Amino acid sequence: MAADPDADPDAEPGAEAGEQAAAEQQPAQGPAKEGPADSAEEAETVKRRKRSFWRDLVVIVVAALALTILLKAFVVQVFSIPSGSMENTLLPGDRILVSKVVYDFRPIARGDIVVFSGAGSWDPPPPPYEGNAFVGFLDRVWSGAVSLVGIAGPDTDYVKRVIGVPGDHVVCCNSKGQVTVNGVPLSESSYVFPGDAPSNMRFDITVPAGRLWVMGDNRGDSDDSRYRGNSPGGGTIPENEVVGRAFLIIWPFSRVSDLPIPNTFKQPALTAAAAVSAAPPVTVAGGAALAGAAFLTRRRRRSKPVADCSRDQD
Repeated sequence: MAADPDADPDAEPGAEAGEQAAAEQQPAQGPAKEGPADSAEEAETVKRRKRSFWRDLVVIVVAALALTILLKAFVVQVFSIPSGSMENTLLPGDRILVSKVVYDFRPIARGDIVVFSGAGSWDPPPPPYEGNAFVGFLDRVWSGAVSLVGIAGPDTDYVKRVIGVPGDHVVCCNSKGQVTVNGVPLSESSYVFPGDAPSNMRFDITVPAGRLWVMGDNRGDSDDSRYRGNSPGGGTIPENEVVGRAFLIIWPFSRVSDLPIPNTFKQPALTAAAAVSAAPPVTVAGGAALAGAAFLTRRRRRSKPVADCSRDQD
């Protein structure tokens, strides 16, 4: 074999092979340390990722708020119960879901629990805002924001049970002390507050077209149609002021349940005599109008409007 021209002629035999073996056993050197340019590039990448995270978070929050507002405006809304006028069906502090679309598919039915605006019927219409326009705008924005979670809401929303629909003849009471609708007695023990009479005040009314006769389940402590005889509609409320039907208790968790129509309102005889017609004004039997008005002044303390959670209802 030819000799290596670069080899040291004085080197001992085998020395070259030993050096080569030693070189192979030396560990390979790691990559070169990053310079200032590499560190700056990595820092910029981290900053871009952080900016992207916050931008995505803002987009998600805005989208969620927009969806919530759309749902509240057109589909469902949360309301808070502020008083005991619907006990024991609804208790103070309960949060309820109200469907705003159900009446696009069916009419309001007897036995429905509805949330409605009393502005212009049970309560005077709200006065126009006369303050600073920008402050008014901020106030509306804030009110809308807190209403999304059921903290507060308008002071003119109420929650009651529908007893009579347009054309119904609603009377209290028959010989057994029962409320009757079109001559059919209602069996109300399943939802009226335990121990309460169906009504302590007598009334006799044919519900006008486009209006509803409503009462609270806590009959001994509810400001409802019975005590609103001096209001427009003689205590009845306009159908077009109904916000929607309460169909579910969602808070507290221990009380989560649906709110079905009681069986007594499903009697076929209830609709047999019902016919929408021009109705006379409310007549309170037994000359009890003045007594009812006086009684109302004592009871109205418990008739707090529902809050929109969007709101609390009486």
